[in-house]
Amino acid sequence: MPKVSEAHLEARREEILAGARRAFARHGYEATTVAVLEGEIGLSRGAIFNYFPDKWALFFELAARDQHELTTLLLEQGIDATIRHLANESPDWTAVYFDILRLLRNDPERMKEFQARGGPEREAQVDAWLKRLVDEGTFRKDVKLEDIEIFVGVVANGVALARSLKLEIDADALLRLVHGGIDPQHK
Repeated sequence: MPKVSEAHLEARREEILAGARRAFARHGYEATTVAVLEGEIGLSRGAIFNYFPDKWALFFELAARDQHELTTLLLEQGIDATIRHLANESPDWTAVYFDILRLLRNDPERMKEFQARGGPEREAQVDAWLKRLVDEGTFRKDVKLEDIEIFVGVVANGVALARSLKLEIDADALLRLVHGGIDPQHK
């Protein structure tokens, strides 16, 4: 049997993930069946599930990549760029996350896995970044850092929910409100 190059294997994985993302965005997580995946990706179930053990693994890989992208954006460009990115995300794709929440709510182990998808190293990087911003005076000091994290997370999740409902977001207006809540001059 001929050997397949690593580049070919990686290209096939990317092809499968791109098709799975389209299928999930079009049909939602639950309605994306194996037949839907086969049709969208253009490969047989055997070919697809040779690379990923199941539908959850496909979605989890896509979600982990999204998490990495958002965390990188946050660390490199800040909260504003991250909120702007979310405000422009595909409504169909963001809706998949809300589709999956019902499943996660009833499966504590999967929820724990999903929450940890960025990895402990990334979480430590974000924590260090936030602490540095507090120490530099970028954030209010009269509020616990954990509360600022929760506040920004709630805003980000709200933006994602609004996008999943195909609502337009005025990111500049929203960011003025966010900064009114976290900037030190707004105590």
